[in-house]
Amino acid sequence: MIKYTGFEHFLEESNKTRPDAVLFVYEKDGSIHSSTVSHFYSDVLHRAADFKLMGKKCAAFICDGSYPSVVAIFASVLSGMQTVLLDEHAPASLLELQLEETDAEMLLGDAELAEELRPFLRTDASPGISEAKPHQILFFTSGTTSQVKAVILTDQSLMASAWNGSTLLPLDESDTLLNLLPMNHVFGFVCGMLWGLQCGARVALGRGPRHSLEDLSYFRPTVISAVPLLLSFLMKFNVLNEELRLILIGAGSCPRELFDSVSAMGIRIAYGYGLTETSSGVALSTEGDPNAMRTCPDVTISLSDDGEILIEAGDLMMTGYYKRPEDTAAALIGDILITGDLGRLDEEGKLYITGRKKEILLLADGTKIFLPEYEMKLQTVLPDREYAVIEYSQVPVLIIRGQSEERPAILEALKKVMADYPRGQQLRGIYFTKRPLPRTATGKVQRWILENRMKEGPDAL
Repeated sequence: MIKYTGFEHFLEESNKTRPDAVLFVYEKDGSIHSSTVSHFYSDVLHRAADFKLMGKKCAAFICDGSYPSVVAIFASVLSGMQTVLLDEHAPASLLELQLEETDAEMLLGDAELAEELRPFLRTDASPGISEAKPHQILFFTSGTTSQVKAVILTDQSLMASAWNGSTLLPLDESDTLLNLLPMNHVFGFVCGMLWGLQCGARVALGRGPRHSLEDLSYFRPTVISAVPLLLSFLMKFNVLNEELRLILIGAGSCPRELFDSVSAMGIRIAYGYGLTETSSGVALSTEGDPNAMRTCPDVTISLSDDGEILIEAGDLMMTGYYKRPEDTAAALIGDILITGDLGRLDEEGKLYITGRKKEILLLADGTKIFLPEYEMKLQTVLPDREYAVIEYSQVPVLIIRGQSEERPAILEALKKVMADYPRGQQLRGIYFTKRPLPRTATGKVQRWILENRMKEGPDAL
C-alpha cells in the first residue's frame, strides 16, 4: 500500500493505476451518481486552474460534505492556497471569529451565509502580514473546555494519517465507506473519507444530518465511521443495513454496552483514539477488548508521571496553532504533544484511555472531580435529561435543560447520589437553561461556553 505524500500524489498515482475505479458515490437530482478516479481528478484540476486565476492565498469553505465541496477542497490545496474548513452548522458569530483569525480572502459554500460573512474576509487593505502558506489545511479544535484554535495540518499529514490507520484496519476495493460525519472535523475528513480513498474503497458522501437515518439503506455501505452519539442514534432507530460489516468509533468515549449491542448484531466494531493535532487517529482497537488500542505505525506513545498521554507522531503532527505561538509552545515540547488526556499502557503496550485532565475540576480544598464519571452517576437519577457539571465560583454546579419549577424534584432525586460524596464535592447549585446545551460537531458538551455564560450571570444561560 502506497504512503501518499499529499493529495496530488494520491490523484496522480491512482489515475495511473486505476483511472476507471469508482472513487465517490453521491446523490444528485434525486438519484445516485458516481465519480471515477479520472473524473474526479479532472474535476479537481479544472477547479484548481480557476482558483489559480484568482490569485488568492487563503480560501475558507463552509463544508456541506457534497461532491462539489470535496472537489473544491482538493482543488484549493492543489492550487497552492491555504485551506480553512468551517462548520456549516456553526453560529455566524463563531464563523466571524474564525475567518478573522485565519486570513481567509474568500469564502465558498452556502451563498447566503457567505454573503453575510463577506465583511470578515481579509482584503488587500487588511493590516498585518498573512501567515497563509500553500498546502496548509486549518481545522478548528473541538473546543470542549477552552476557546477553539485553528490547527495547522497539511495534505501530507492527513494522507499519512489515513495510511497509518489503514495498516491496522484495512479496507478493500469491494468496500463502500459511508461518510456521515462533518468534513470540517478531522475525524470525519480522515476516517470518513481519506481512509476509504487510501484503501481503494469507494466513498459514499452522506446527504447531511437530516438524512442520517435513511442514508444507510440508500447507499448500502459495508463500513461507516461514527461518533458515539451518532451510533447511539442509529441503533435507537434500528437502521443499520445488512451489508454493514465494520464500524469505526472515534472522537469520544463510547459506552461498553454500545460496543456489545453492535457486536451482538455480528458487526465488527473498532475504536480509535486521536486528536486534531495529530491529524486524527494514533491508536486503534482491532480485536478483543475495544478499549485496548494498538499504537499506529510512525507513532510513539508514552505517559507522564501523572498518567498524561504524550505523543510523538512524525508526519502526522500539526505544525502548530495558527498565529498562536504561545499555545503551540504549551502543547508541543519539541516533537512531543502534551495531549491533556489520561491513560495507561498494559504489559503489551496497548493504550487505555482513562480520562481527560481538562475534565477534572480542582476544587478550592484541593480535591478533584473527574467530570465524565461524576456525570455518569448523575445519569442514574436524571435519565433522559440534558445536563452538564461545570465549575462556578470554585464549586461544582449543575446546568440542566428544563424549567426552574422542576428544582424541588431534581434536588430530591440528587440526594441519593450526593450522599456518596464528601460535602466539598457535592453540587452546590442548580441552574436551568431553556436552550440545548452547546456541543461540538462530535456531540461533546462545550463546558467553556457554559462557564462563560455563567460569568455574565445565570440569566445568560
